[in-house]
Amino acid sequence: MHVIVAGCGRVGAALASALDAEGHDVVIIDREESAFQRLEEGYGGGLLRGIVFDQHTLEEAGIAEADALIAVTSGDNSNVVVARTARERYGVERVVARIYDPERASFFERYGIVTVASARWTVEEVRRALLPPTEVVDAALGTGAGDVVLITCEVPEDAAGLEALAASRPGCWTVAAVTREGRTEVPERGALVHPGDLLHLAVDRDRLDEARAHCAALTTTAGRA
Repeated sequence: MHVIVAGCGRVGAALASALDAEGHDVVIIDREESAFQRLEEGYGGGLLRGIVFDQHTLEEAGIAEADALIAVTSGDNSNVVVARTARERYGVERVVARIYDPERASFFERYGIVTVASARWTVEEVRRALLPPTEVVDAALGTGAGDVVLITCEVPEDAAGLEALAASRPGCWTVAAVTREGRTEVPERGALVHPGDLLHLAVDRDRLDEARAHCAALTTTAGRA
């Protein structure tokens, strides 16, 4: 792919170096020439000094033929402007922008821009490192913060013999997969769970606490009800 990376900070430099090493045609843009010193030794892609959202700079970087643009400057506004320009003016198919403000991320994704909300991602990664698997969000689906999230719940002792899909609540959450003894599978209708199995649920983000409480209280009788 022909990829343009807007911003040669630590993230931009690492991305450009990795993509170049994988054989992609990369051009990285930054307004400070000294920023290019962050690129790994052996980087063979293009270097372009300029304002990332300037039309002439983008055209010199080959925006008209670009397959992807990644906006990772230090400012949300710059990232959004260059990302929207790439998407709307030049029709670049794959556009990713780093957004520090998670509340703005979902708004910009309405324009077809994939956003990485740094603050929320960092918080959830730290929580994954500190807390038990059943107390963290495994992944988010949808725009911005994610309208639907994936969580893991352990099957309690009282739920022995419960049908896996009976733990779902239509419109609120659904059982997406079950892990037993290190093997994860999508459950078939009628498949039963055992104490200690892990249920992987796709949950409406607004129902997170309710879904966890439901799993903790599961019994064979309650689950079938």
